[in-house]
Amino acid sequence: MPIPLVNSIASWFLKKRFHQIELFLKYPNEVQNELLLSLVDFAKNTEIGRQYDFASIKNYETFAERVPIKNYDGWQDCIERSRRGENNIFWPTPIKWFAKSSGTTRAKSKFIPVSEESLEDCHYAASKDLLCMYLNNNEDSQLFTGKSLRLGGSKELYKENGTVFGDLSAILIDNMPFWAEFSSTPSNKVSLMSDWEHKMQAIVNETINEKVTSLAGVPSWMLVLLNNVLETTGKESLHDIWPNLEVYFHGGVSFVPYKDQYKKILPNKKFKYYEIYNASEGFFAIQDQNNSDELLLMLDYGIFYEFIPIDVYGTSEENAIPLSEVELKKNYAVIITTNAGLWRYKIGDTIRFTSLDPYRIKITGRTKHHINVFGEELIIENAETALKKVCKRTKAEIIDFTAAPIFMEGKEKGAHEWLIEFKTPPKDINYFNELFDNALKSLNSDYEAKRYNNITLNKPTINVARPQLFHDWLKQNNKLGGQHKVPRLSNTRDYLDELLKLNC
Repeated sequence: MPIPLVNSIASWFLKKRFHQIELFLKYPNEVQNELLLSLVDFAKNTEIGRQYDFASIKNYETFAERVPIKNYDGWQDCIERSRRGENNIFWPTPIKWFAKSSGTTRAKSKFIPVSEESLEDCHYAASKDLLCMYLNNNEDSQLFTGKSLRLGGSKELYKENGTVFGDLSAILIDNMPFWAEFSSTPSNKVSLMSDWEHKMQAIVNETINEKVTSLAGVPSWMLVLLNNVLETTGKESLHDIWPNLEVYFHGGVSFVPYKDQYKKILPNKKFKYYEIYNASEGFFAIQDQNNSDELLLMLDYGIFYEFIPIDVYGTSEENAIPLSEVELKKNYAVIITTNAGLWRYKIGDTIRFTSLDPYRIKITGRTKHHINVFGEELIIENAETALKKVCKRTKAEIIDFTAAPIFMEGKEKGAHEWLIEFKTPPKDINYFNELFDNALKSLNSDYEAKRYNNITLNKPTINVARPQLFHDWLKQNNKLGGQHKVPRLSNTRDYLDELLKLNC
């Protein structure tokens, strides 16, 4: 198809879609309330709908009073029944696909329901919106003159009892229209390879001769792939291989620790970065402006949002609030009700609102991945921002890191112990540690209070990880691949002690 025609079609779709986006920008709370009531009405004759009498729910307050907030464990029995082929339990249309999600840990796998509605009205709709927003902000884009290099964690799909499970990326690839493969690389055959290390070289071999105009994938694994591309070709810049490369769509983990490394291999200052916020449970937010670190919360993808202030999360005072009641600069745990039948579901992510008109957010971490053993409330956002500042000062580069508490013993104070794998280590690790400690104090007043005169916390301990440590740990736990992540912060020493044993 000629490029001008493709751009014309995209432009037409963009204008049509922007009218819908303008609706939820102008009337966000009304759109969310209407969406909630439509979900409740649609599912009123399901088992869950009858249990909580969805038919008589006419407003948010009644919904919140009747329907309990649950995590995956609370939904597991219903989901397992659905996986065995039972229908109409929590969603009226048959659930054929389940996205297998294991997140950062070695804990049991989760099987997240993916309905026809969530595929079309959430995941695929968001992919189109992402392109629309990018094209709207960059009218001279040549995105459609080449292909998108996509890097998912996709493996083959598995069938059981008439249902199918696998990585979300594999489900999305399996359901894409046939023409979609022509606009992306590598081929579906290579994308669905299960052996990650063989797959990586296969992707390199297949993509270096393609005309790649965009990248899409998790920053940590994409960086590994791109460095392999440079090593294979002997080039220093990706622009020497793909001169038309113009944008990287990224999500899954924070981009902060990797940004400087990307700038080195993508030195063209016109190159764009666009962040997305998606998960197996749904697609939530999209960067809608060039050169921004804020994400627009998408309010019409069949997902109703609630939020629990993080300071009461997991306590007897825990209470969810709707979008209309959120405040700026507060940390919230995200609760979702979806068009795949997840009702008031804790997804385990934390966010902060940076704007209320429109509703824009920043992802701040995970509810389970923070350190709060001594009342310091250290979150991932604090850690990554501090590390970025200190790396800039010391000209260091980080590949991966994790941290855990050193528990108080006898008269010994507590502390935080860090394990960091450097690409470029600092010349003086003690100076690095001093700067890092001070950066954390400046970012987190609770941490600063606990560190004051070493009242509760001693200064951090930093261990330098050997090369490939985190890769080897992930491989040992069968976690190599695009969707798997190293746990950044933990209130226990389980991950850290295991990694330290391997660090030799």
